[in-house]
Amino acid sequence: MMAAITAAETGASVTLLEQSNRLGKKLRITGKGRCNLTNACDRDTFFENIPTNPKFLYAAYAAFAPEDTMSFFEGLGLPLKTERGRRVFPTSDKAADVVATLEKRLRQLNVTILFARAKEVLTEDGRAVGVATNKGDYSADAVILATGGKSYPLTGSDGSGYAIAKAVGHTILSPTPSLVPLTSPSKVCQKMQGLSLKNVSLRLVENASEKVVFEELGEMLFTHFGLSGPLVLSASAHLKSGAKNAYTVHIDLKPALDEETLDARVRSDFVKYQNRDFCNSLGDLLPEKMILSMIETVGIDGRKKVNSITREERERLVKTLKNFVIPISGTRPIDEAIITRGGVNTKEINPKTMESKLLRGLFFAGEIIDVDAYTGGFNLQIAFSTARLAGAAAAEGL
Repeated sequence: MMAAITAAETGASVTLLEQSNRLGKKLRITGKGRCNLTNACDRDTFFENIPTNPKFLYAAYAAFAPEDTMSFFEGLGLPLKTERGRRVFPTSDKAADVVATLEKRLRQLNVTILFARAKEVLTEDGRAVGVATNKGDYSADAVILATGGKSYPLTGSDGSGYAIAKAVGHTILSPTPSLVPLTSPSKVCQKMQGLSLKNVSLRLVENASEKVVFEELGEMLFTHFGLSGPLVLSASAHLKSGAKNAYTVHIDLKPALDEETLDARVRSDFVKYQNRDFCNSLGDLLPEKMILSMIETVGIDGRKKVNSITREERERLVKTLKNFVIPISGTRPIDEAIITRGGVNTKEINPKTMESKLLRGLFFAGEIIDVDAYTGGFNLQIAFSTARLAGAAAAEGL
């Protein structure tokens, strides 16, 4: 939609092909239906949040930065607000309002919308000259592929764009899930499924190197298959593709307290509940749903009286509160991922125009390109920035 709007604003006659039965299906579910459409951060912070091919996006960012995205939507009458972490949302908290704003602009610019499934790019003499669809062929002087990745296939983001790009000679780096829940063989997760933790610190450690590859404070969720929630989705972007049983999650349940301070807190609780069973003494420290798993992890008899717990046992409890360990076996399937890592090789795309280096008149925008970012509005900003470049360059080249 952004590419079509930009091309039309630049003066081109534009047709938008949509294989779904409505526009913006995936956009409607982003940010839990609220649509975190960009991040109001500075340039350095923006690129720190892009682990894959950040340099490729320098020109796109320069052409259309987060402040430009905000001005664009507010200029079309959509009020925005900035929340924690500089995340930008529509004031209404409705992703549907973002879609409606884009649809209205498409209509104003007389963009033709066709609900048809693209099958291939038509070529002639080394140039894109149209698109073949399930409803016939459509000629064009330029074609923009903005089909998304392979995550959430029911929204139309089903990976079909990769095959279209590959058919005209492009290299596709194998799509893998990113910003995706993590799976664990631990029964602990099943026992605590549905439990959400806030203000905890999560570290993702690569087992072989013992290197911390991600660490952040925030929220997470235990599920029947493992872990989910904002912290976990962000951590998943740091997993190497295809890695199985190669990582471990370490959760600091009390990040605001060092071990000495936490030990004093535990001793205070133990004095307070000295005549109770150990299993009935942890309610001030932990959510109820976590107490049994904590007892099993530290290996203290839950029926043992608090006043008979040894110093070594207490210290073991404190260390576990600061370092609750969950082994990670892998990720959930790609169709549960928010975004896809992989896609069209950036070396085959001109970063200043988003035009294919292999086929004149073919442009790319968004997640189909091998670029991805962490959560926080960065991936949508990449989509908007690359779409603005592609739309303008495609129209100017006519």
